[in-house]
Amino acid sequence: MTPSVNVSTYAGQAAELESEILGCIERRDVRDFNDLALRIFRHQLRYNAPYAKYCAARGVTQSAPPATWEEIPPVPAAAYKEAALCTFPPERAALVFETSGTTRGIGGKHYMETAALYDAALLAGFTDAMLDAVPGRLRYLLLVPNPVQRPHSSLGYMMHKVAQSFGDGAGGWFLNGDALDARGFADAARLAASQRVPVCVAGTAFAFVQLLDDLRAMGVTGLSLAGGSRIMETGGFKGRTRIVRREELYRELALLFGLTEDRIVAEYGMTELTSQYYDRPDVCEGGVRVKYPPPWMRARVVGIDGSTLPAGVVGSLAHVDLANRSSCIAVQTEDLGASTADGGIVLIGREAGAELRGCSLDAEQLRSAAVG
Repeated sequence: MTPSVNVSTYAGQAAELESEILGCIERRDVRDFNDLALRIFRHQLRYNAPYAKYCAARGVTQSAPPATWEEIPPVPAAAYKEAALCTFPPERAALVFETSGTTRGIGGKHYMETAALYDAALLAGFTDAMLDAVPGRLRYLLLVPNPVQRPHSSLGYMMHKVAQSFGDGAGGWFLNGDALDARGFADAARLAASQRVPVCVAGTAFAFVQLLDDLRAMGVTGLSLAGGSRIMETGGFKGRTRIVRREELYRELALLFGLTEDRIVAEYGMTELTSQYYDRPDVCEGGVRVKYPPPWMRARVVGIDGSTLPAGVVGSLAHVDLANRSSCIAVQTEDLGASTADGGIVLIGREAGAELRGCSLDAEQLRSAAVG
């Protein structure tokens, strides 16, 4: 017999909410997103003091709560650099992920009370987006931070968990710090191909550009992978001087690996969120792939005044992630984007310029602006 939970205590409330969110992830369904989002938010107002102070300054308190999930004040992602935004003592965190530093060298930290929600969300999202029609285990060849070297990288943790859960045990990591081992990667790819083992190659956009450059310099022009292989691109041109348009990058990757471009899927996530978006290669808006959240996360595109903008109008992205149970449910980013009528987003990025906020873009403008 399952012991009853005392919901009058913090531990009881946290456990009840966590169990409910885990159920949503397992079912891939949230029966009442608005109700659950507001209950999580009220919990955070009570126990996350810095976030409660931020909300109070915007007129949102326990006695003056929002009426809908869209009215939950999103905390700026940069605030994770300024305070421990969590509902529990941060020294008790099961997971701590760090953002990249600013020009002052200050990075933010996302504290998670348990690993359960992060693990469940990442595995469910990856399964649905990347493992459709996969007959068996893939071999994971990874161009992302190795968690042995960078234990607080959310991307490294994610891919370690994925490879551990779904891999054949014979993959590898091909980044040593910022140095890419292109020769080792080529040898591993050839071995998998000779064994007819399908692989998943996961990396940042910049790592893929570097891989293509290095292989070209080595005279390697073809690494045809076994059928069922796929590529996951995770963004990552920020702060780099060499940027390649996604269309060109995907074309070159498909040619190198002997795959069709629909086997290349882009993931969009951030340290301050627990869940990830994935694009659907066959769904585009103005020639740009649309990214979709899982059922337990939604996005708002907001204008300068914080109001929700209609579909097709560019503003900054705010995310409401139910799996952010022990931190902040709503996060405002510096990324620009536009929503679609079916709940997806077209990611524009940061470099396209703040002047695009609140402006409607036609298809040609979207194609020229999109960097995500």
